[in-house]
Amino acid sequence: MIEVAHLTRRYGSATAVDDLSFQVAKGEVVGFLGPNGAGKTTTMRILAGYLPATRAERLVVANHDVLRDSMEVRKSIGYLPESVPLYPELRVEEMMRFQGRLHRMSRQDLRTRIGEVLERVGVQDRRKQLVGTLSRGLKQRVGLAVALLPNPEVLILDEPTSGLDPIQRGQVRNLISELSSEHTVLLSSHILAEIESMAPRVIIIHEGQKVADGSQAEIIQTLGAGESGGGGGHVLVEAAAPAEADAMAKMIETLDGVETVTVGQRVGIHHTFRVAGQGDLREDIGALAMTQGWALRELTWKRPTLEQIFTRLVIGDVTGGEEPLASAPTAASVALAAPVAPEAAGLQLSGSVPAASEPLPLGTPGTAKSKTIYSLNPFDRGASRDLSKPVSIEPDPSPPIDLDGPGGGA
Repeated sequence: MIEVAHLTRRYGSATAVDDLSFQVAKGEVVGFLGPNGAGKTTTMRILAGYLPATRAERLVVANHDVLRDSMEVRKSIGYLPESVPLYPELRVEEMMRFQGRLHRMSRQDLRTRIGEVLERVGVQDRRKQLVGTLSRGLKQRVGLAVALLPNPEVLILDEPTSGLDPIQRGQVRNLISELSSEHTVLLSSHILAEIESMAPRVIIIHEGQKVADGSQAEIIQTLGAGESGGGGGHVLVEAAAPAEADAMAKMIETLDGVETVTVGQRVGIHHTFRVAGQGDLREDIGALAMTQGWALRELTWKRPTLEQIFTRLVIGDVTGGEEPLASAPTAASVALAAPVAPEAAGLQLSGSVPAASEPLPLGTPGTAKSKTIYSLNPFDRGASRDLSKPVSIEPDPSPPIDLDGPGGGA
């Protein structure tokens, strides 16, 4: 339905579109995704016949050559520019009649088609209202009605939700999703969430060049695999065990489907690992942990998102915003890591030194015996202290206060 081969468009010395090629099949909904200035609008204007190409090997829309048969192309498409070109002094119905005459539609066809289209986009009750008095969202709907009026085979929508509030954006997205069942749709946006919700297939362009093309799942599978292992995903593991981290990693590597195991920074008594392989490996890792007596604190399936891949392709951020494997503990994270001892002040975790053959004794609050604990508070006894080593807590030598004794009563 749409064929673009080696399209180039220059503005003087600046190249807006650089040797761009892609195809859109009949009935397909394709999202043009890229940052502002990537060349999305220029490409759409060329396809709609509004702008000539500097060079192109082949440009076809609805089986018509854009370079040689531009008028037939315009009859076969519905084009919605980013700034909707409506006459504010006309009423909605008058605007639709004017557009219908430009398409050389008969009066009978116009009477029928205007009512159908306005009903479809949800502005039937506004047909007598001046265009200039409509809200931005309603103007966008009228613009869609104008694009749909000739019942085109192809819809080209440039930033269809630009400038709308969240409710209006949702309404326009739902409308476009409904229209996709009847038309071939090519829509552009620099907002990734818009493309994700409306277009099963995505073409990512940057600086006028195509950098990715495929379904969202295919892009994540192919381009995400380089960052997270086969299948574009990995499992984050945090576990406490008497075994050393290297020995634990070797056990994990023996599981079916595991390709790589990366040992991360140790946090307190917990070892951290990133396990990459084929598919979601949490069930196998959990079973291994149970047989080996590992205490799991985290077992999370991570998969790169389209946003991370888009960021990496466009900005060059290799991590794509992904969190590091493990970081030094903070006061906030320590409070969530383990239960707090009743007698400890805020950020200390009670318990004896873990042993392979016996469980962790909890101790008895209020006794006069010294205790050995793991304190994960980085501000306790100096920031340079090794948090993976236990510290000894001596009891308070002062006698307890007797509330019932002399001076202790009310």
